[in-house]
Amino acid sequence: MTTRPAHGAPAPGQAPQLAPTGYARDRRGSPVPTADMIATKVMELRKRRGLMIALIVMNIGFPAVFLLIRLLAHAFAPHANPPAGGYQIFVPLAAGFLPTFAFIAATTVGCTAGSRDLTEGMFRHLVVTGRSRLALYLARIPAGLAVVVPLVAIGYTILCAVCVFAAPAFIDDSNVNIPPGLSRAGFENWARDHAEPVICSLGYNGPVPGHVACAGPPGWSKSAITPAQPAPAAVEALAITIAKNDYPGYTAIVRYPSISLMIKAGLWLELEAAVAFILGLGLASLMGQRTAPLILLIVLQMILTPILSAVNIPHLQDLQRSVVGLAVAHLEPSVLPMAFGLPGVAGGLGRPGAAQSLLPESATQAACVIIAWLAAWTILGAWRMTTRDA
Repeated sequence: MTTRPAHGAPAPGQAPQLAPTGYARDRRGSPVPTADMIATKVMELRKRRGLMIALIVMNIGFPAVFLLIRLLAHAFAPHANPPAGGYQIFVPLAAGFLPTFAFIAATTVGCTAGSRDLTEGMFRHLVVTGRSRLALYLARIPAGLAVVVPLVAIGYTILCAVCVFAAPAFIDDSNVNIPPGLSRAGFENWARDHAEPVICSLGYNGPVPGHVACAGPPGWSKSAITPAQPAPAAVEALAITIAKNDYPGYTAIVRYPSISLMIKAGLWLELEAAVAFILGLGLASLMGQRTAPLILLIVLQMILTPILSAVNIPHLQDLQRSVVGLAVAHLEPSVLPMAFGLPGVAGGLGRPGAAQSLLPESATQAACVIIAWLAAWTILGAWRMTTRDA
């Protein structure tokens, strides 16, 4: 009695047959997501037109329309409207409004990516393909960031461009328009030639000479530098004295943000969006829905975090430091005001460095808190996906 070899097995005395050249092994069980899996997740998110429209409106539309209105207002009425850009416009948008919009948009994308397969009944179809559930979860992280990060970057780039190229051509010092970059001697000479606005508005609290009329609002344009006007010698001498005392304040005024500040603020803004996305992804995967995780994260960021940032609880400082929102705020560029200075008010602005002075914490500690939050919610979200019944 003879036995036949199993199907595909070599007969006795024959060499085993090798797979043909170019044959790819089945990698469906690998926990590492492939490029095709990531591209598919990106396409799934981009096909949700309502979501994409909301993201574009929040991250690009709102700041673009606001800055466009300021550009048009200054173009048609330069004497009544200040320039559209500058440091004073960059600060509230970069530290207040854009982080708020980026957080909401990134959280929405994360909650959508973490719950879409369940809410639309596609989870069972993904499981039967034999793909690793861990790979299916991990593929959503780069896919979601590929959607969120460019949108946030485009809106922020528009802000930086307008703030630099449409910045004021002068230094606005106490309602006095002064040419930028003057030396101390040049500043004193300019003050001598513009004695009346200097005496009336440049931090002078003493008696005003009789030749100078300071009643009412300033009569010079807010959008142009005042032409030189002759004045008596005593008035010019007083203006020079005022300029000597005010020169340090004049040099401290910034017309538009520096390149280093724009880079740091942009990276911090992207960090805010990335943290919000990963937290939303993990929480939505854990809860199996989108609405409740979205509400919980918005409450955490817009209500609880501002309250914890505004009060100092001596016995709970370690607990306050463990909140991810405060940790992200500690990494914000120190020259910008804290993005949530008013409790319960989204986009409120506190003084520069408020979070750092309220709860002393090193950048390393803040980074460890952020990494711990990201790792914990990624593990929880992946664990729930791998254990969920199909």
